[in-house]
Amino acid sequence: MRLDKYMKVSRLVKRRTVANELCDAKHVEVNGKIARASLEVKEGDVIEIRMGNNVIKARVKSVREFATKDDAALMYELIK
Repeated sequence: MRLDKYMKVSRLVKRRTVANELCDAKHVEVNGKIARASLEVKEGDVIEIRMGNNVIKARVKSVREFATKDDAALMYELIK
């Protein structure tokens, strides 16, 4: 699954266009490397998103095309 779509489906970011903009601005890293929106995400990847002063770091637990609000939180685990 594409990185921008994963960020939207898992609800790490509210909208896919916002996810695209974050990737274009080089505010998203996957496994320590700056990532483009088209990068294929797989289980075990670590995604780091910088939005202003906030940094979200999450490990991908599962990749699903669709997720309900309750299931979205089960797609990743936050890392400190």
